[in-house]
Amino acid sequence: MSPLLELEPFDAKGRVQMVVETPRGSAIKFKLDEKKGIFTVSRSLAAGVTYPFDWGFVPGTLSEDGDPVDALCLHSHASFPGAVLPCRCLALVSIDQKGSKGRVGNPRLILAPAWEGGNVLQIGVELTDRVKAELETFFLNATLFTDKDARITGWQDAAAAEVYLHKTRI
Repeated sequence: MSPLLELEPFDAKGRVQMVVETPRGSAIKFKLDEKKGIFTVSRSLAAGVTYPFDWGFVPGTLSEDGDPVDALCLHSHASFPGAVLPCRCLALVSIDQKGSKGRVGNPRLILAPAWEGGNVLQIGVELTDRVKAELETFFLNATLFTDKDARITGWQDAAAAEVYLHKTRI
């Protein structure tokens, strides 16, 4: 098993640890191969669609879809697959999609940098309706030409995101 999956969801300072799978700007979705401990290409996104921010997961968690909790960290620069970003919760986007046993929840954490010099791109602590709409559009467009049929079912605040993260801890 990859040592990245053995990390705790929170670091010693209580910050959320997000493992980057796909960096900001990528038109290819990468995925951690748990057995080999390497990042592999999962699939290409539709033409014109790229990741707006670093995308990854929170280790030591298990979401309804059977994978670690998905996360998107809103910061100004791209990192690289395997980077561990110390973050804080901003929100939780509830999404469901088709799975092998019908529709299944696959929420996404929206995170902010919690490292020195990190920023949240001028959006502050509150996510504006425009930013939420843009993120929803990305999440739906990122599943184009797949059989996932993703649907946004709502947004929750930072406190609810923290509760969800603790609830999914393994």
